[in-house]
Amino acid sequence: MTATPVTVSITRSVPPERAREFAAWARAGENLMSQFPGYLGSGWVRPDPESPEWHMLLRFADEPSLRAWENSSERGWWVGTIKEFAANQRVEERTGIEGWFDEPSRVDVIAPPPPAPPRWKQMIAIILVFYPLSLGTNAVIDPFTDGWPLVLRVLLLVLIVSPIMTYLALPFVTRALRPWLMKGRV
Repeated sequence: MTATPVTVSITRSVPPERAREFAAWARAGENLMSQFPGYLGSGWVRPDPESPEWHMLLRFADEPSLRAWENSSERGWWVGTIKEFAANQRVEERTGIEGWFDEPSRVDVIAPPPPAPPRWKQMIAIILVFYPLSLGTNAVIDPFTDGWPLVLRVLLLVLIVSPIMTYLALPFVTRALRPWLMKGRV
């Protein structure tokens, strides 16, 4: 069984006048995390320079690696140094690619994430959507893009196909294939 990467989304509220201190604190934490086995990366973003909200994503190779970081004395010390001026607003754990793209929802208690389907099954589901959609879209746009450079034809295809895949086709196919995708995982 392959390890599933875990993404943790954290939102902290920081008074804007303490932003520089918080940025230094965040860099120190990223430096500490980077020393732990299984650490895959992290980063902080703010919606705008005056916002009190800071959003962090941190990613570990698997749940044991994440738990080792969470239970470490280094993390305990690091988190303890920020309590005087920053507060957690929400924390959420995700596995799979959705951890990088979904908007986090408020989670008060962290429960184990639902198991993700094996990557090979995810790949088959994507191919089942992408191939016919790409083929059909190419057939429709070909008469209008005859003579266009390849780069522009592919760009147009991607601009048409990506939203259809993301919002319509993939959700439909993953719902239809859910029993097969999740077989043995639930």
